[in-house]
Amino acid sequence: MLKIDILTIFPEFFSSPLSISIIKKAIDNKLLSINTHNIRSYALDKHSIVDDLPYGGGPGMVLKPEPIFRAVESLPKGKVILFSPQGELLKQNLVLELVKNNQLIFICGRYAGVDERVSKNIVDIELSIGDYILNGGEVAALTLVETMARLIPGVLGNADSLSNESFSKGILSYPQYTRPANFKGLKVPSVLLSGNHKEIQSWREKKAIEKTYKNRNDLITNREK
Repeated sequence: MLKIDILTIFPEFFSSPLSISIIKKAIDNKLLSINTHNIRSYALDKHSIVDDLPYGGGPGMVLKPEPIFRAVESLPKGKVILFSPQGELLKQNLVLELVKNNQLIFICGRYAGVDERVSKNIVDIELSIGDYILNGGEVAALTLVETMARLIPGVLGNADSLSNESFSKGILSYPQYTRPANFKGLKVPSVLLSGNHKEIQSWREKKAIEKTYKNRNDLITNREK
């Protein structure tokens, strides 16, 4: 079972996403365990203050190191991940490595950031999910939870679907169609109705490469290196 502890100042953020769909199924079937922890519970003062002004001046507040250190130290030892804009960009090959762990600890950054002593001393990986700014690391944490949950054996109804998804082979997925075959004059490609599995496979491979060249040419470039 993959066990994940999430440190956040907004644990309620996770209530709904963790109680529906694939993630709920994984938790109910004891394939995945997720616990959220309020960082404020580990604050040192009676007001549960977890942030303070940055040394050297500047806008915003910074999450203090003491509550985060105390929270991490109270949990079973595991790989610690901090979500921040300065982190390594999350990609599928990294997800494949992370899901091999039995215990993970997520730290959700907030405000202007997290005291650097956290990332330098107790964090194993600093991760970003894209070149944009979020209000905090909670959305990023959910993103990683969902991408990993799909890879846990027994979570998806059809495990073969993993091998056909975008990025599984380093390129985007092929176009998908379903009934009706003709919708307002927009027809499903005839090859998909032919029943010829060899031709269908060839068409899908061709279209996947075409779509990747058009939408994510960088994937082709990286693949050819």
